[in-house]
Amino acid sequence: MSVNYGSKRTVVGAHYGLRDWLSQRVTAVLMALFTLVVLAQVIFSKGPVGYDQWAGIFASQWMKVLTFSVIVALAWHVWVGMRDFWMDYIQPVGLRLALQVFTIVWLVGCAGWGIQVLWRL
Repeated sequence: MSVNYGSKRTVVGAHYGLRDWLSQRVTAVLMALFTLVVLAQVIFSKGPVGYDQWAGIFASQWMKVLTFSVIVALAWHVWVGMRDFWMDYIQPVGLRLALQVFTIVWLVGCAGWGIQVLWRL
């Protein structure tokens, strides 16, 4: 008879907890810092912000790299949250898999579109 308590208990699960929690916090901090950087550039710009000034904010290479990393962080942040949501609340495995695949395709498409817009500026 196997013992299922104490140090000899059978541990099950995917063990994503700490990694997911940490990735959510790190990506959230990165997105918050990015928001502050963009907000500071908008507040301290001269005159009303039109297309030229808005495009100028994202024209420098460092801002494009930062924005690219935020797009990737946002996609990862959403993926972790949605994956956990689907795993917790959708019981039929086929439906859960379909929703996860749809989420991945949607996020890759949105990230690709965002990067395409970013590098067009």
